[in-house]
Amino acid sequence: MKGSYEIIIRNNRIQYKFTIYRNITILRGDSATGKTTLIEMVDAFSKDGVDSGIEVLCKKRCVVLERGSWKRDLENISDSIVFIDEGNGFVKSVEFSEMVKNSSNYFVIATRDSLFNLPYSIREVYGVRNKSGNMYQGTKRIYSEFYPLFNAELLTSRPDKIIVEDSNSGFQFFNELCSKENIICESAAGKDNLYRVVRDSEENVILVVADGAAFGPEMERALSLRKARNVVYFLPESFEWLILKSGIVKQKELKTILENPSDFIESERYFSWERFFTSLLIDKTKDSTLSYSKERLNKAYLQSKNKKNLVSTINEESGKDLFSV
Repeated sequence: MKGSYEIIIRNNRIQYKFTIYRNITILRGDSATGKTTLIEMVDAFSKDGVDSGIEVLCKKRCVVLERGSWKRDLENISDSIVFIDEGNGFVKSVEFSEMVKNSSNYFVIATRDSLFNLPYSIREVYGVRNKSGNMYQGTKRIYSEFYPLFNAELLTSRPDKIIVEDSNSGFQFFNELCSKENIICESAAGKDNLYRVVRDSEENVILVVADGAAFGPEMERALSLRKARNVVYFLPESFEWLILKSGIVKQKELKTILENPSDFIESERYFSWERFFTSLLIDKTKDSTLSYSKERLNKAYLQSKNKKNLVSTINEESGKDLFSV
């Protein structure tokens, strides 16, 4: 499944209206914020239809997956939006992540846990809140909305050190830039190591660069590091996305794709958007001087004009003139 989908769920007391853009959407927050009510309404409508007194308006079928027979049920669900309430421990399992990876469905998961087996985006982690009124206002309809929990951060001072999630092309590019700016640059050799590498660093101001498209599970413990040091996170979709956005690759359709990635990313093929952008960049540059490899940076990206375009994009996205153009 691909595309973005607006969903309206309502009865005579409450209405939820939101749009989902990717294969995995996470709902976080304390109890009594409306997450369970939302999923209960989807479940009631899927079982009783209009007799439930609930409307679910969406171009795709909306269903609820529950513990017990979840695996068998999921095997029989396709091209649908699957809601899962908190308390269903199977969402933390490797078996569930493998089924999501190969699924044609989108998933909306309410959970207070970080699901480290699922590569969900920092941009698709939401809280739920009422826009007006309260849950006990008689028959007055309450309007609820999703709001992003993780917002873009802006640098306020020059970093003493930059820690890059990977050790491949992205790190190689940032390492080259840092050497010119006399900034320490270190690879974490994978997002699973980021917390430890940042925690053990001695520098005062640290900038972490990671793929936002799959960094959602890491955000809670990553943000906890701020209690001990000045850490800012630069989380573009991916390094490959930065290259595509910079305009270095001259392909007419890239602008359209980057404006609405949901319309082009098939969930059954791409577990996360980072994988799509990598595949797209490799495809669009094959057999050219810009031929891209994730493992080793093509020196063409360090040539003056290309480097300048990419640095300008990094500075724009990070909100600071981090590197000299």
